[in-house]
Amino acid sequence: MPTYEYRCGKCRRAFTARLSMSEHDRRKPACPKCGSRKVAQQLASFFPVTSKKS
Repeated sequence: MPTYEYRCGKCRRAFTARLSMSEHDRRKPACPKCGSRKVAQQLASFFPVTSKKS
């Protein structure tokens, strides 16, 4: 399940949310501190896990 990073537009708190692809497409998560849905997704790096060794 992917992890997404957000920043709340109301209280400015950064937080992460683990959402499925369909959950991510449906609606934005609520801020865990203030409950606002005025959140912006932040750019984040990701690390793919593969079975091959480089």
